[in-house]
This record gives sequence, C-alpha cells and structure tokens, in this order.
Amino acid sequence: MANGKLTGSEILLKVLTEEGTEVVFGYPGGAVLPIYDALFKQKAVRHVLVRQEGGAVHAAEGYARSTGKVGVVLVTSGPGATNAVTGLTDALMDSIPIVCLTGQVPTHLIGNDAFQEADTTGITRPCTKHNYLVKDVNDLARVLREAFYVARSGRPGPVVIDLPKDVLQGLAGYAPAPKKQEHKSYNPQVRGDTDAVNRAVDLLAGAKRPIFYTGGGVINSGPRASKLLTEFVRKTGVPITNTLMGLGAYPASDKQFVGMLGMHGTYEANLAMYNCDVMVCVGARFDDRVTGKITEFAPKSKKIHIDIDPSSINKNVLVDIPIVGDCATVLAQMMKRWDEKKYKTDGKALAKWWKDIDGWRGRNCLAYEKTSKIIKPQYALERLQALTEGKDVYFTTEVGQHQMWAAQFLKFNKPNRWLTSGGLGTMGYGLPAAIGVQVAHPKSLVVDVAGEASILMNIQELSTAAQYRLPVKIFILNNQYMGMVRQWQELLHGGRYSESYMASLPDFVKLADSFQGVGLIAEKPSEVDDVIREMMKIDRFVIADIRVDQSENCFPMIPSGAAHYEMLLGPADKAAKPISEEGMVLV
Repeated sequence: MANGKLTGSEILLKVLTEEGTEVVFGYPGGAVLPIYDALFKQKAVRHVLVRQEGGAVHAAEGYARSTGKVGVVLVTSGPGATNAVTGLTDALMDSIPIVCLTGQVPTHLIGNDAFQEADTTGITRPCTKHNYLVKDVNDLARVLREAFYVARSGRPGPVVIDLPKDVLQGLAGYAPAPKKQEHKSYNPQVRGDTDAVNRAVDLLAGAKRPIFYTGGGVINSGPRASKLLTEFVRKTGVPITNTLMGLGAYPASDKQFVGMLGMHGTYEANLAMYNCDVMVCVGARFDDRVTGKITEFAPKSKKIHIDIDPSSINKNVLVDIPIVGDCATVLAQMMKRWDEKKYKTDGKALAKWWKDIDGWRGRNCLAYEKTSKIIKPQYALERLQALTEGKDVYFTTEVGQHQMWAAQFLKFNKPNRWLTSGGLGTMGYGLPAAIGVQVAHPKSLVVDVAGEASILMNIQELSTAAQYRLPVKIFILNNQYMGMVRQWQELLHGGRYSESYMASLPDFVKLADSFQGVGLIAEKPSEVDDVIREMMKIDRFVIADIRVDQSENCFPMIPSGAAHYEMLLGPADKAAKPISEEGMVLV
C-alpha cells in the first residue's frame, strides 16, 4: 500500500475475497507475477497449482458445478490464455460460471507482437459469455465485480478479464462494494410471463400423454429448482426424462423417472418423447443429440419451453408456449396456478400412457450379455454404483463410451453430483474436474469414470492430485481403443478402424506409482468388487485399471440424424419400429 492506495493485484485479491472466492486454479507466468506476489502475502484466497492451463479451467468447472459458486482461473499471457480456450468453450456450452483472469503484456506493448502477447479478448470472444480488457487500474474493481455478476446471472457462463501487467502494478484507491449492486444493461428476466405460464399449465392439465423434459438449467438454477421440479412432477403424476446434463435434477430412483433420453438414452424415454402430446421442457436447449431428426421430433406434441436464455428458445425446435425465466421461479409460478385451479391430470388417459411406457420399459434396453470370463463395462459400473450407494460421492467423467455407460448405469438422486462435458464433449475433462470437486469437498468420495484414451489428454494433473494430497479415484474402463470412435467405425464405416487402437498404452499401475499414487488392476469380473473396495479405502489418488471387453458397443443408440423410433437396441437391431395409425410407435 502506498499513500493509502493499493496495487492492481492487491485490489484484485480484495474483490475476489468480497465475492466469496475460496480458491483459484492457476499457473504462473511473467505477466501475472504481480498477482502471485500479492497471493504470497495473504491467506484469504487459496491457490491450487495445476500442470496445464486447460486443466485449470476444467478444475474450476468441477469446483463451480459441485458447489454452485463461481469458479476462478488465473493464467498468464499468450500460451497461458490460449491453453485455456478449450475449457472456456466447454464452460460456455455447458453454462458453467467461470471468471478467468488472464495476464497481458503492458498496455503500451499491446499490438506490438511482444513476447507472449496474444489477442486474448479477440480469441476468446466467441467462447465466452463476455470478456474485458482492463486498461486503467481505476476501472479494475468495477470490472471484476461486473464479471462475477455476469458469470453467475441469467444463463451462467465463462467471463475473461485480460489484465495488462502495468495495470496490475499500478496504484488506485479501493472502496468496498456497495451493498446493493445493480447492472445498468444486463438484468436477465427471472419471472415468467403470467399469461404464458397460465396457458402452459392449462395445456398440461388437459394432456393425455404428457412428459417433462428437463436439463442442466434446472441444476444451474440451484437446489430449489430441483426440489420444486420433484414436487411438481410428483403432484401431476407425469413421466419425466433428463438430458445428460440434467441427471440428478430429479431422483433417478423415483418410479416416474423414465431414464435419460437422447442418442444413448433409454428406449422408454425416447419413445415417450416421440409419442407425447404435451412436452414441458425445463432448462434444456433441444440439443441435436436429444432431438435426433428434427422433423420427426415429437411430431404430434404441443411444446412448452422454459429457459432463462431467450436465444435458446425457438433456436432448434419451434415451440408453442415459450416462457423466458429462471427455472425455479417459473416452476413455482406453475405450481401456484395448478393448485389455484385445483387441476388434476386425466387419470384414465394417464393410466393408459403409463401402460404404454411400461411396455417400452419391458424391453429392458440396458440389458447386456453377462459372462464370468471377461469384464463387461456395464457390469463394472453396476458394481461401482452398488458399492458407492449411500456414500457422499461425486462422479466426473471423461468423454466417450464410458461416459454414456456411466450416464446409463449410475443413479443420481441429487443435483450437482454428476459432472461431465456435454455440449463440447471434451476428452480430458474428468480428471481435472475431479480435482476441482475434491478441493471443494475434501472429505467426499470423488470418482472420475474414464477411458484409457481420454484420461491421457490431461494425465499431467496427477501431479496436482499428488501435490495437494487429493484422493481422487480414477476408474478406467480400459478397452484399448478410442471406444466411441471404434464403435462408429464399426457401425457406420464398414469396420475400418482407422487410428482408433491405442497400441502403446502406459502401465497405469506404474504410472500411478510414479506420481505417488496407487494403481490397481481388475482383469476378471470376480476381481471388480475387491478393486472398488480397495480403491475407496486408500487415502491417496488411485488409478483403477479395469480391463473390459474390447468389442463391447454402447447401446441403445440412435444413429446420427435418425428419429427416436429408429433406436438400435443392439448389434442386430436394424429395423425401424412399426407405427400405428394414431402415430404411436408400437413395441
């Protein structure tokens, strides 16, 4: 402090503390050394040193998604900022609140191709919710506070603040934030339009084959949204399906839950979506992996879409009743209308609808061939689910077949316990995300369900787990292939397995040992339970190398661009399902 003023770096840390920041995930470099010097002199904000900046953003995502708080990242200029781009894009696609602080060369060198200079705001403009270049230290506190507000308000997302070195070293006065902070131009609509809400509830009350289709927006809205959703769905008796990002928003153990929908969703969820007459979409965005062939997506239904992001409405699928607003607020409005009108669903029609759904459930679409000789990936996950039942557990995943099997076989009864890369499909997400979760919940069990190809994308973060003694469990379904790539090559490209075999995998036991962790192997089904139990007992990070069937494919599967009723239940299932005169898909 000089003459009652603080440096930009000191102001930055003051604002982080104001905003409730407990931890920053980062990697130092020349442009941000003033911040690291200020970090050294204080104890309010913890810093976790990752091994690559992409890992920093994924770790911050894990922290944010498991806590509901804003994740904070600190990287240097040039390659530090560009390495963060994948994580920022991932956070944008999946609506994760992140504030990423990037170093920049001094303001007088911007545009001169100085050492480690990059046009960070230009590069990150398409992959952030908003970004800033701070050129005056007197603007720094205001910009930081605004960045946190933007990141967590409305549809959450990542915000970048580019910080020239001279701004970090400059002096300015500092005043605490005003108690009431309002933004002049960005005030997302929270409450749904009353007339639209009333029409939506009236439509739902008259439905014969209704369904709730809910996504990650429910979880992003906070625990109240999941609670209200559960209460409302149970009150109506209507079936509900979740997207990949929405798992846990509604209890998976509840009888009204028909499973995940979409490309690798359940038969009953997808056929219920196709055959419904009223669809209530809450906090989902009609992603292509959910809709399949757009012209065949729930063709006979009236569609209600609740989303806080106006740009998501009518972007992919035209809806009949759009409602812009926060999921929790709108669900509360809908329940109030339902109760005031004393609505009840059509009992006879709903009984018939559930009979149809139970018929589709009877196909047992997640069945697989069991054997005592080789570990099926589905079996490994069934045992992981059974042996972690009732524990304080969080699951992250990498991306690929193992991710889809995990979504099918792990059961989530609470929100914020399932963390995966949905929109961007980022290989290498799971390990650093698990580290972020473990930092936030040091006493919880955190498991990264991984593939042997995907885990290698950010394997260097084992060093972070070792340094901070983070006992994350890495559960690798090792089939020695890029499994989803191999599956598509088998089914869609004539079995031409081009560059999908991992011919030089590491010894994962030795790899774990070299990073001061523990490695375990299961090669037979009879060994799986013992490995899982041992993995959970060890108070260090563990790599469990589960050697699974190399040729197993992930079913059910809707081929890309196909309709829901064209779902394949197994290798021999190639025929489209018959459709009745009423447009119902028959079993």
